[in-house]
Amino acid sequence: MSESNTRIQSFGEFYWYYLSEHRHPVSRTLHFIGTFGVIVMVLAAPLLGKWWMYALVPVMGYGFAWFGHFFFEKNKPATFQYPLWSLGSDFVMFAHILTGKIGEKLKIADEKYPVTSSQGN
Repeated sequence: MSESNTRIQSFGEFYWYYLSEHRHPVSRTLHFIGTFGVIVMVLAAPLLGKWWMYALVPVMGYGFAWFGHFFFEKNKPATFQYPLWSLGSDFVMFAHILTGKIGEKLKIADEKYPVTSSQGN
């Protein structure tokens, strides 16, 4: 899908596109680590009275995710065009990894957004 030509209209459809942009297992693992770190920091900051930890939340979440995109996926993070849907999809993918449903979800994403020769994964 060329993002310059078509704008996704719903979160439900976006999630399949999002998964198609996260085919590399190392990238998904990095996203998982970043999302887990975000959850831990958001919960720990008020418990520890360390309010400065909130400033590190974007670094934790985006740092791991963008590293995965730039070095493993070799694509541009969807955050740049769909910031809220991308954030929500991080948590949905996190849940799918935790529950072991990620494999079946990736198969659906691959059907909807097949790998193109330029992707090379």
